[in-house]
Amino acid sequence: MSLLFSPLRLGPLELANRIVIAPMCQYSAHDGCVSDWHHIHLGNLALSGAGLLLLEATAVESRGRISHADLGLWNDDQEAALAAMLASIRRWSPMPLGIQLAHAGRKASTHRPWEGKGAIPADDPRGWTTVSASALAFDADHGVPQALDAGGIDALVGDFVQAAHRAVRAGLDVVEIHAAHGYLLHQFLSPLSNRREDGYGGSLENRMRLVLRVFDAVRAVLPERIALGVRISATDRVEGGWDLGQSIALARALDARGCHYIHVSSGGLDPRQEIDAVPGYQVPFAEAIRREVRMAVIAVGLITRPRQAEAVLAEGRADAVALARGMLYDPRWPWHAAAELGATLSPAPQYLRCEPASARGLFAPEPAPGRR
Repeated sequence: MSLLFSPLRLGPLELANRIVIAPMCQYSAHDGCVSDWHHIHLGNLALSGAGLLLLEATAVESRGRISHADLGLWNDDQEAALAAMLASIRRWSPMPLGIQLAHAGRKASTHRPWEGKGAIPADDPRGWTTVSASALAFDADHGVPQALDAGGIDALVGDFVQAAHRAVRAGLDVVEIHAAHGYLLHQFLSPLSNRREDGYGGSLENRMRLVLRVFDAVRAVLPERIALGVRISATDRVEGGWDLGQSIALARALDARGCHYIHVSSGGLDPRQEIDAVPGYQVPFAEAIRREVRMAVIAVGLITRPRQAEAVLAEGRADAVALARGMLYDPRWPWHAAAELGATLSPAPQYLRCEPASARGLFAPEPAPGRR
């Protein structure tokens, strides 16, 4: 039996298989609200056969968006639009749906990728003044952020809590806290971006304090039926920065607090990073962390072939694999993986007639309960 297509439990939630669709920003929201693009894009992915779909990084306050066209979840209009979209998707797909709650910090106020690189100045109508752990710019194209004071940190924690409340009311199954890729929580973790001299800077314990505080606050307000995870960058890939040893310490602390899973990526904090992006290049970080924790570990990073994904699980290097760009390129990747690995899927009945003769037995005889 294929491990990739075996069930996996993330705390209270059981996934039908171990394929996770990683969060992918679409830069297509209007005032933080989902648009028609999201209905089409996410509806398509929800019919892919994956075990879990995680929505893109969703800002907990307006300054937390990467760009002016990012999703947000800090007001009633955003919550209502999200809830309506989720209800539409659920009429046709039983796939569990999660959201990544985020704050971009000093990497906010940028152009959409296809409209140019770099930051939008604070005095531009589409831009704003960013915030961070310390008043250190990401690079020469970004403005110097304001260092959050104690009141700003308290407000930030409250923003994550309120967004978590909204996520639950909107009907999501999973909340993932984004502490990776050089965004605000990662900025507090790394000594390269955090030069504070208060209780949130200096020692590893102090630099982890905000991530753990956010986790504890969000966990306290989530119903028991909601799975809660954290995404991290296991290393900055820059000398003197956040590294695997510190990530293991953070993972152990999260595990002790009842975290249901950790999603292991890398990089994003410093433009000096050096990444050799070969297939599975981030899997060793997931493997190292998995040896130290009880919670599920999700590996990501150029995992593009079914047998490659199967091997990651069979070798005990992770509990699940996440795909991002690969799923954009091939939204039926789970179907093709199931055919190659001899597994079965239960697609929407509207698609049953497309089962190829070369892969008889790919589709289960009866559609999954709840399908129309």
